[in-house]
Amino acid sequence: MAPTSSSTPAVAPTPAMAAASVSNGAAPAAAMDDQTVTETFAALKTLLSTVEKLQKARQGVGDIKPLINRLLDGDMLSGEELEQVKAGIGSLGKLVKLYGDYREALVKAQPARELLDTMIKS
Repeated sequence: MAPTSSSTPAVAPTPAMAAASVSNGAAPAAAMDDQTVTETFAALKTLLSTVEKLQKARQGVGDIKPLINRLLDGDMLSGEELEQVKAGIGSLGKLVKLYGDYREALVKAQPARELLDTMIKS
């Protein structure tokens, strides 16, 4: 037997629920409260910061790619080149962590699409 509406417990709306109702076209004005807007802009700021850090880490790793390729080809590196590779490997570890942070921030910032659509339509 399916539960009736009187047996279903009341659930307080969350920002995710509000974003879902916006994407489903249900009462966009009611779903756009100040907390949702604040959380969405905070998520966008986090995404931007994460992208900047990711780009910086990529630059450090990009500089060592030819050296790592030479190392993998069996070539010997000079002392200075070897130090660059050591520093770059540290950057590579940071890049892997930042990429995970970036993916998380990207997911959290997705409600900004609906927010921007709602704000532009208003």
